[in-house]
Amino acid sequence: MDGSNQSGVSEFLLLGLSESPEEQRVLFWMFLSMYLVTVVGNVLIILAIGSDPRLHTPMYFFLANLSFTDLFFVTNTIPKMLVNIQSQNKAISYAGCLTQLYFLVSLVALDNLILATMAYDRYVAICRPLHYTTAMSPGLCILLLTLCWVFSILYGLIHTLLMTKVTFCGSRKIHYIFCEMYVLLRLTCSNTQVNHTVLSATGSLIFLTPLGFMIMSYVWIVRAILQIPSASSKYKAFSTCASHLAVVSLFYGTLCMVYLQPLHTYSMKDSVATVIYAVVTPMMNPFIYSLRNKDMHGALGRLLLGKAFQRST
Repeated sequence: MDGSNQSGVSEFLLLGLSESPEEQRVLFWMFLSMYLVTVVGNVLIILAIGSDPRLHTPMYFFLANLSFTDLFFVTNTIPKMLVNIQSQNKAISYAGCLTQLYFLVSLVALDNLILATMAYDRYVAICRPLHYTTAMSPGLCILLLTLCWVFSILYGLIHTLLMTKVTFCGSRKIHYIFCEMYVLLRLTCSNTQVNHTVLSATGSLIFLTPLGFMIMSYVWIVRAILQIPSASSKYKAFSTCASHLAVVSLFYGTLCMVYLQPLHTYSMKDSVATVIYAVVTPMMNPFIYSLRNKDMHGALGRLLLGKAFQRST
């Protein structure tokens, strides 16, 4: 990728959410704390699942990959922002900005597709339990995950390549914490209709189609749960889906606020929503998935405490 685009812009300035030194110090420690919590939480989830044979199931296989995606996602953006605040050097190269954009777009899509795959796993487990072993075989799980990666990579490439075709002129200042697509498009002085049209079309395909699939999956799941005669069995079946529903709601709630709207209406409130899905959601996922999950509690206890935990249980 060239170091500058056709308009000669070689770098942008990431000004962050505030230019006030006092507020920047607060933001630095806030985002550093959130980043460390996110890294520790997701690494623990990955290590716990990988080290405990009892969690080598499709549901936890996809959860480990979701944690890896979230870990990669925040590492793509937050460290650069923290360095900028600490060094007071706000510059990011043109190539660096587009690289950050590529991973941001790709990993958001990957997060979404993995969540849809996890919904399918829950559908098979609850609605077709007798066929679960064959329907969610290791080979199929790997195939589904590979497809998630392929579609996400292509999605990111499409939008990054389209961004290289636009002309930037005038201000190089990005009043944001990373190179977000809508923010960059507002800095261009060329026609962005193609970018926006492709964004709406591919976004609907890569986000709304899986969302529709997840909604239909849960309609069938709820119907199956309501047919269970035992109240305790109903609760147990629903509890396996509650964490996934919470994450999906948080992810799609903020994502729809940002991207399912015309470009010219993008404002600061959407920047706050982007921070939520870019930072808060990856941080909260480990807590949501392990909060009331006895299997995860056990795996984390064995990972952190070893034999002492096993003797206590």
